Amino acid sequence: MTVHPYPAPSPSPLSRPGAGEPRRARSDRRRADLAETIPLAWESLLSNRLRSVLTMLGVIIGIGAVITMVTIGRGAQTQTESQLKSLGSNLLFVQSGVATTGSPVSQGAGSASTLVWEDARAIAASSPAVADVAPVLNRRVQVVFAERNTSTQVVGTTPSYVPVRDFLPLTGRFFNQAEVERAARVAVLGQTVVDALGLTPSSALKQTIRIQGEPFSVIGTMEFKGVNSFRDMDDQVFIPLTTMATRIVGVNSIAGIAVDSISASATRPDQMDAAQYQITNLLRLRHGIVPPRQDDFLIRNQADLVSASNSVAGIFTALLGGSAAISLIVGGIGIMNIMLVSVTERTREIGIRRAIGARSSDILWQFLIESVVLSLCGGLLGIALGVIASQSLNQVFGWKGGIAVDAVILSLLFCLGIGVFFGAYPARKAARLDPITALRSD
Repeated sequence: MTVHPYPAPSPSPLSRPGAGEPRRARSDRRRADLAETIPLAWESLLSNRLRSVLTMLGVIIGIGAVITMVTIGRGAQTQTESQLKSLGSNLLFVQSGVATTGSPVSQGAGSASTLVWEDARAIAASSPAVADVAPVLNRRVQVVFAERNTSTQVVGTTPSYVPVRDFLPLTGRFFNQAEVERAARVAVLGQTVVDALGLTPSSALKQTIRIQGEPFSVIGTMEFKGVNSFRDMDDQVFIPLTTMATRIVGVNSIAGIAVDSISASATRPDQMDAAQYQITNLLRLRHGIVPPRQDDFLIRNQADLVSASNSVAGIFTALLGGSAAISLIVGGIGIMNIMLVSVTERTREIGIRRAIGARSSDILWQFLIESVVLSLCGGLLGIALGVIASQSLNQVFGWKGGIAVDAVILSLLFCLGIGVFFGAYPARKAARLDPITALRSD
């Protein structure tokens, strides 16, 4: 008869440390252990203040650089968008076509007189999505007053230029339709021209200036518009379109007064595409353009310009932020390096703690908390540095973008991630040290 030995008894669950404790009791004990571990980690960092500060330096610089660079990028984006919107509301820019000298050679858009004043009138009359239009004919000429003179942009247009481009008179008035029809010699000055001629907005009124030798009476000055990426909007003199065509430029086409461009404002922002479609079809009909012949005009949509500038500025901001974030990675590597050195220096301390009852998890948490505290403290100091630098830049450049709050929050979360990621390996190495070997170390 074969005798089967009794199987070896399995270890009782109660024999494992803490196995007999209720779940809530184990949770309370872990919280108590963590509460003891945090002061130990903080005390260890304070005992090496200089080393801790130098370790945090990489994170401080990285976070400060990220916030500053993102603020610069967004400030530039806001400024560009503001400049484009300062040109007017819901704008479409219709530019005359391309002149060629021999078929393959192009002189660029606007080099041919393909648009006329009648085109602008037809757009205003036949395009339901268009609120108003302003034809523009401009040249850079010399303007003289008394002993002073300046080279400026003289713009021939109509009274609708004011609502279309949202550009209002500061003193006096803009010329009216009657003055356009009789080709009156009246002028409205931009503020840069006012200053260049030694005048003031009030003293300029009723003065007589000479534009290309022709006398003009000043009836108004325009509000301050500022400089955008295109040109100085205040460095302009506005005169009636008919006066510009007959007395200054002397360029007319068979169909009427030739213009360089036509500014059109849509009735609403959601009507801009419809307005562009209507203008395109109308001008093709008026100019007799059928496929495969190319359009002899070019239409630019203000919304597309804003979108394109925002896209470029977004890429610019991402590149700046990404470049600055590299220093954060370097700072994280510095934290890992110091934590590894700390593990080596404190091997005996780890052995003593293990000998008096500390568990591997206690050692793991202590070193991990040290790493996270280093990273978070560096992050908070870096945020303060970035906010101060950002506010200084906003004041210097006059930007209204403010502080990139989302960059601040993301930077803080990134710091937490760096502390955990780069502190995990040193903490794990410390937790796995053999207690006996650790006690024997010098």
